[in-house]
Amino acid sequence: MSYKMLPFDQYFLDTAEDYNHSQRSFRSPEYQSLRYPCGGKLHKLLGLQHEVNYALCYDPDRDAIQINFEKTMGFTDWFANLEFEDEYYDAIDFEGQPLQLRVHRGWAEMYLAVKRIIRTEWQRLHEAHASAETEIIGWSLGSGQAMLCAQDLNYNFGLRARVYTYGSVKPFRAKGAAETERLDRYLAGLCVECRNFAEVNDVITYMPPFKGFRDLHRVTVALKPRSFWRLVNPWRYHTCYDNASLYRELPKE
Repeated sequence: MSYKMLPFDQYFLDTAEDYNHSQRSFRSPEYQSLRYPCGGKLHKLLGLQHEVNYALCYDPDRDAIQINFEKTMGFTDWFANLEFEDEYYDAIDFEGQPLQLRVHRGWAEMYLAVKRIIRTEWQRLHEAHASAETEIIGWSLGSGQAMLCAQDLNYNFGLRARVYTYGSVKPFRAKGAAETERLDRYLAGLCVECRNFAEVNDVITYMPPFKGFRDLHRVTVALKPRSFWRLVNPWRYHTCYDNASLYRELPKE
């Protein structure tokens, strides 16, 4: 069996559990949850613990391993989103020189808590289905987790996954022009295909709103031209990614 890719709007329906009630989703992710302590200032101040939600499965009809990260859910997720401070994440060798990865603190702590489980479960599925392509998807907060997962599995296993995210945030951070250029080159080689979809009126896709934050491969799409009033309507423009018309003019990678 050869790998079969889904239409882009269907990947959103997968990860969003048919948020807009279109009744076009063929399944809903069976999320697993892991609680972990947080080191961020807001969490310490309020004495909060946090939870990361993820799902891994093999789809025999498409010969695909899919890793799915859940969107923002509940009070504590919003505090994780607001931990804008970047923290040291990992040091890797790239082009013969060290490259220090810095990541948005809230999302870094979330993925670090679950990374060993993700690695173990992915290895198990990969060994059982060696021909399968790996897809990593997420919406909103889940998009940041998906990108960190893609970097992790690439660095540790050489995997070049297919990454499709929606309402995508920017988890990585570089400081200075030279570091930004090197980071962009590194991120560009992580995936066999990567589409981080950002609707121009989706305010979440501009987060964090500070210089130096980066994602893997941002693809800008638009229902309507950008305007201030549309930017303050995330209820529409952060949830519109099941609209197939957004993707009709996109070239194949």
